[in-house]
Amino acid sequence: MKRGGIILCGGRSSRMGTAKLALPFGPELMLQRIVRLLGEVCQPIVVVAAPDQDLPKLAEGVIIARDRRQGRGPLEGLSAGLAALPEEVDAAYATSCDVPLLVAAFVRRMFELLGDHAAAVPVSGGFQHPLAAVYRRSLLDLINELLAADRMRPAYLFDIVSTRRVVEKELTDVDPRLTTLKNLNHPPDYLAALAQAGFTASADVLAELDSG
Repeated sequence: MKRGGIILCGGRSSRMGTAKLALPFGPELMLQRIVRLLGEVCQPIVVVAAPDQDLPKLAEGVIIARDRRQGRGPLEGLSAGLAALPEEVDAAYATSCDVPLLVAAFVRRMFELLGDHAAAVPVSGGFQHPLAAVYRRSLLDLINELLAADRMRPAYLFDIVSTRRVVEKELTDVDPRLTTLKNLNHPPDYLAALAQAGFTASADVLAELDSG
């Protein structure tokens, strides 16, 4: 299977108070880190941004795509990402840009569990996680049909295609704390993730978060 990766960046980061993708995380910015980690499993990688969103410098070979319409949720970004992938890609792992504790082995496991299904999505705490899921490229037309009908919740897609719902016990051997599922919405989330990774925030970053 040819595996691609899609990173969605089009959110407004309103709860963080500053652009999450550009927050420092050790020697990298957050988006750069996620591109690197996902790149251990997936090539090529598509970064999907809002129409006028600024992006930091990314690794050579990363494909940049843009949402056609802003503010329409993950299916909009997934459509842009799948469309930008080369035709030889069979399936893609989709993630947000704010999961710096992503574990590459988690991504590999999700591809393994896809099997013959059209999609595979983890279920944790009673919730499906569409931005830690694998989607076949062949779903693009159906996703566009859902968007055209303003049916923008990923759950609509999972309910009408063959979906492998992956439970926690199938993932905790490769990601014991399921940190791949922990996106960062507020400054304390970011600071806690930094500490877990062995990093600290600079005084300038702390001031920026406080002002936001």
